[in-house]
Amino acid sequence: MYLYLKPKGPVDKQQNKDTEEIAKHIRQRKEAELNKPEIYSGYEKDQLRIKEQGDKSFITYFKSLADKRKASNHDNWVSAYQYLLNFTDGKLKFAEVNEAFCNNFKDYLLTTRSTRTQKSALSQNSAVSYFNKFKAALKQAYKEGLLHIDLNVRIKPIEAREIMKQTLTIEELNTLAQVDCKFPMLKSAALFSALTGMPFKEMQNLTWDQIEESESFGIRIKMIRQKTHKPYIINISKQALGLLGNRQHPGVKVFTGLNDRDRYYNFHIWLAEAGIKKQITFHDLRHTYGTLQIEFGTDPYTLQGNMAHATPRQSMHYGKISDQRKRDAAEKIQLDL
Repeated sequence: MYLYLKPKGPVDKQQNKDTEEIAKHIRQRKEAELNKPEIYSGYEKDQLRIKEQGDKSFITYFKSLADKRKASNHDNWVSAYQYLLNFTDGKLKFAEVNEAFCNNFKDYLLTTRSTRTQKSALSQNSAVSYFNKFKAALKQAYKEGLLHIDLNVRIKPIEAREIMKQTLTIEELNTLAQVDCKFPMLKSAALFSALTGMPFKEMQNLTWDQIEESESFGIRIKMIRQKTHKPYIINISKQALGLLGNRQHPGVKVFTGLNDRDRYYNFHIWLAEAGIKKQITFHDLRHTYGTLQIEFGTDPYTLQGNMAHATPRQSMHYGKISDQRKRDAAEKIQLDL
């Protein structure tokens, strides 16, 4: 035991100083012993690791996952991140991510307003997409050992609501083909999309060197799918090729000057002038292509290749919205009356 003496002279002062120094070394040694990892059991080490990880930001982790994505998938992840940020005010620790939080976030997505307009609720299918990104983050965090419970399998996804895609009939397409358009490039692009199923962005990026002609394979276009960044090849008709005019030098864009104003504004002016009152978007021309192909007898597997669908199931969906196929099916069963 060391005593601290009221100093009466230089000797006492030195003794007190020595005592403080000894006490300091004892305290440091004890702290070092307590902080040595080997004194903890395996269970205690796991608990310490869980506590340390639990204090880290799940928001920051989610953002890092979003940053790794590309193209449209990146945009969806960023949107999901924005809603998560709004719901949590940017504060969410791993330790706070539990079943109750996940279900509360799900309810939030189903009831919140769209950040794009603030005038309407977030659509159900957008909520489905964003919550799926959140679940994917939970799955990855568990896989990396950042969450000690696999919350992804415990939390039910939001059910998608099937949306009836709008399409044009062959008669309506012919009407468009006959009606003049103030924007000739837009008219060519729209009819080309309806004849090929090509999406707007891929048409914007289309260059003449991607279009090949041969007696063996006909007319084809080598593409990179905007959504997946995977290469694919589609075959197009002579009529579709004829819409493009004279072939230009390789590397030159086929639809030079085609822009978002054409897609979101000018296209609807042209529809109105043609007397078409359906609520059609430019992308619905791709759906029109898929539906008409099914109506004219193209099998889903061939359609899958020309539309660059991941599975034939996506192509089969166009059979559901084919009015002609429904009419034909309705007449197939006849009784002798």
